[in-house]
Amino acid sequence: MARLGLGLAALGRPGYMTVGHASDIASADVDALQQQAFTVLDAAYAGGVRHVDVARSYGRAEMFVRRWLDARAHANVVVSSKWGYRYTANWQAKADSHEVKDLSATNLEAQWLESRELLGKALKIYQIHSVTLESGVLEDDEVLRKLERIRKEGVDIGLTVTGPRQAEIIRRALGHKLFTSVQATWNVLERSAEEALAEAHEHGLAVIVKEALANGRLTQRGDVPAMAELSRKKNTPPDVLALGAALAQPWAKVVLSGAATVEQMQSNLKAAPFESKDIAAMREDPEVYWARRSQLEWS
Repeated sequence: MARLGLGLAALGRPGYMTVGHASDIASADVDALQQQAFTVLDAAYAGGVRHVDVARSYGRAEMFVRRWLDARAHANVVVSSKWGYRYTANWQAKADSHEVKDLSATNLEAQWLESRELLGKALKIYQIHSVTLESGVLEDDEVLRKLERIRKEGVDIGLTVTGPRQAEIIRRALGHKLFTSVQATWNVLERSAEEALAEAHEHGLAVIVKEALANGRLTQRGDVPAMAELSRKKNTPPDVLALGAALAQPWAKVVLSGAATVEQMQSNLKAAPFESKDIAAMREDPEVYWARRSQLEWS
């Protein structure tokens, strides 16, 4: 059965595109944000979370996790990170550019060295960040050779996918024996990849679910009337229901929480596998879903 993990996209930098994110960050000072990350990580660990997901583009997330692990001496935490985007917001919540995508072999080499230096042996899974069909990265022999070299150093190789064609990307990745995990967006609004994720699971890949709360749309701050109504009917917070729906998927190994506060983390930890006709009826057309996501503001 899937367990919760914690993604640090919303805690490694001052800005992120989660609904209401600005109100979650008490201070954009680096030391203050690191301390906030520590308190959320502590709450997650106390609640049984043993998987933490970061990326080179998540500001200082890798550094925060390494410092937290050093301070707490936790040896049983799986850390996954990603390469492929460079953080460009210069520690600003509002910026013309927050991250720049670069899936070249040159960038892989540079970012791998950075991730390895920061995370050391704590880094267990290294993922290509947001693979799309247009990127061509799955056909880039130089990238694939470098990833194979990293795999031989003892680090598992995965990929994350994004956009309305996630299923096609996942199936294409299944043709490569290199990958041991896939991280994809799945939530009660965007379910288009679930059959491909089931296939990935059958092929032996670990499936990691991201954006189970649809960047905040499936929380108390959200814009989904059907979820708000179900929350009232069940007397259960919407985040608990939405995460429960993800935890109920038989192919999911880890479902990432994106909690930015201790209160959010503690609420997320109450989630248990949950399915209902009401949940199934919330599904959106993937093109509509991703268009809506692209319009979310960074705050």
